[in-house]
This record gives sequence, structure tokens and C-alpha cells, in this order.
Amino acid sequence: MKGCDLMAKTVNAKKSGKQVASEVSPEVALIMGSQNDLPILEKSFTIFEQFGIPFTVRVMSAHRSPDVAIEFARNAEAAGIKILICAAGMAAHLAGVTAGHTILPVIGIPVPSEPFNGLDALLSTVQMPPGIPVGTVTAGKAGGINAALYAISILALNNPELTKKLKAYRAEQTAQVIKADQELNRNLQH
Repeated sequence: MKGCDLMAKTVNAKKSGKQVASEVSPEVALIMGSQNDLPILEKSFTIFEQFGIPFTVRVMSAHRSPDVAIEFARNAEAAGIKILICAAGMAAHLAGVTAGHTILPVIGIPVPSEPFNGLDALLSTVQMPPGIPVGTVTAGKAGGINAALYAISILALNNPELTKKLKAYRAEQTAQVIKADQELNRNLQH
């Protein structure tokens, strides 16, 4: 696959406290339109590592390398990818182009950029024609987190162990909010 190694180093394991790359078939592909989009996706890496989901990360552009993006999308299913996450700013056509060339679920993350702070990317990502859906999450770093959790919820449909982990994650979030509320009320009483 010309320029589209789907078995690119896949983050999947930790050894001696260090992240190591392995040659495991990734379940999720995170694609960014530019390396400048990396900060948006970095929180996704942490979430996938926490849940033990193998993933690969690639840079390809719907405009500057369309043949590479299309070939990647067309071959993703055969390579074992189950979900594609696309982060792009400005015209943000990466998720739409990807969705147009695969039947796999595609999640789009609008990346904020000048001069519209992501509104342009949001509209480009969410306004898909009938028949070619893209699940769109919020713009920015929260979008990276939500895209990862959304992908995990899809994978959990057929994975009871992953469902259990996701429920525990949600319960921990609830516990953190309750704890914060209790601390706030204690501090306000003094």
C-alpha cells in the first residue's frame, strides 16, 4: 500500500512504565490533516492506552495528499481497523473524504484555527450529504477525548470487558464530580 502502512507502529502496551510500540493490528486509526493537529489528538492517546485499545496515528490531507487519504480509507477495513477518527481544521474535508471511501464508522473532530476558531471546521465536518454520515464531536481538545470515548463505546457493543471498563470510567467521573462538590461546600462553610 503505497505510503499507507496500516501496520504502522501501533501504541498498545507499556513496559517498565514506558510506552512501547508493537506490531499489533490497530482497531482505531487517528488521522490528522496536519501535524499541527497533534495536540487535539494527544488526549485520545491517553484514553485508548487506558482502555487497552490498539491504535495507529497518521498524517494525511484531503487536499494535499488526497490519493493517500482515499487509499487508506479504502483499505482500512481489510487491515482490521474498526473506527476512523479524523481531525482537521479550516475546510476540514478529511472526515468527509474518508467516510466517502469506507463503510467503517468515521468520527470527525473539528480543529480550531484562525480566523473562525473552528466554526468553519465544525460546519465542514457536520454538514455531510445524506448517505455519507460522519459522527462529529466538539471542536478542540475536548473533541479528542470525546472521539476516543465515542469510539470505545462503539467497540464495547461487542466486547463485555470493554463495556465493564467504560462503566467504571463513567462511575469514576461521577465520583470526581461528587467529591468536588463536597470539597467546595466544605470550603464555603469556613
